[in-house]
Amino acid sequence: MSSSEGDYNNNKLFSLKKWNPVAMWSWDVVSDTCAICRVIVMDACLKCQSDNKQDDCVVVWGECNHSFHNCCMSLWVQQNNRCPLCQQEWVVQRIGK
Repeated sequence: MSSSEGDYNNNKLFSLKKWNPVAMWSWDVVSDTCAICRVIVMDACLKCQSDNKQDDCVVVWGECNHSFHNCCMSLWVQQNNRCPLCQQEWVVQRIGK
């Protein structure tokens, strides 16, 4: 180690004692409300609430990036295979909580 490196280490302006990283996130959804039952998609749909099956209610996203409760959308596609919001053909992108 040269003398200039030693001088640099002794004259530091500050030293890092603790580091707390912070992260932010958000859901990748266009709307946070199910357009079919009008309940927030992260809560259980009306049918699951009345049947006491809140833990079984999951969200389904379409390729159009609209999200609905899977229970609500499964009933919807029996009558109409289009997204209730944009009328594109309904294709499931992912299912999950």
